[in-house]
Amino acid sequence: MEPPKKVVIFGIPGSGKSTFALQLSDALKLPLYHLDRFFFVENWKERDREEFLRIQQKIIDLDIWVIDGNSIQSLEMRYCKADLVLYFRFNRLLCLYRIFKRIFFKDSRISDRADGCPERVSFRLIRYLWGFPKEKKPLIENLKARYPQVVFHEITSGCEAKKLFHSLTGDGSKV
Repeated sequence: MEPPKKVVIFGIPGSGKSTFALQLSDALKLPLYHLDRFFFVENWKERDREEFLRIQQKIIDLDIWVIDGNSIQSLEMRYCKADLVLYFRFNRLLCLYRIFKRIFFKDSRISDRADGCPERVSFRLIRYLWGFPKEKKPLIENLKARYPQVVFHEITSGCEAKKLFHSLTGDGSKV
């Protein structure tokens, strides 16, 4: 498989998207953009929607990128321009555990939060995590059907992530 130049990574919170994105970005020498850094402003307030879409469009218009994050309302604008879309759909209990773990043991290399937005767990986040697979399935199926030229992988385990990473980079030592 030829290395992709435009990669979208989205999925269940706590599934390892940001870690995978950082490692893939490093391995493929692609710039990495975490959407939460642009979606939120200080104290987890949402940025103006039009401003967020303009920022995102500027990123998408670049020749190479890895974009990590959900922002499901604007997923199509990234999806249709990607070479590769990765949907992280790990076990929800594992993801919930990882969200709590991240509060205490966050990888300092991952800069996926806007300034003034410390790690936190809320009931809203847990509810979003829990309903994600079922609620987002129709949108995902629609995008896959509308853009069959985009390579799509659903990743459900660390083992699958590692195999895919190896096939994309030739380096199976990470993930």
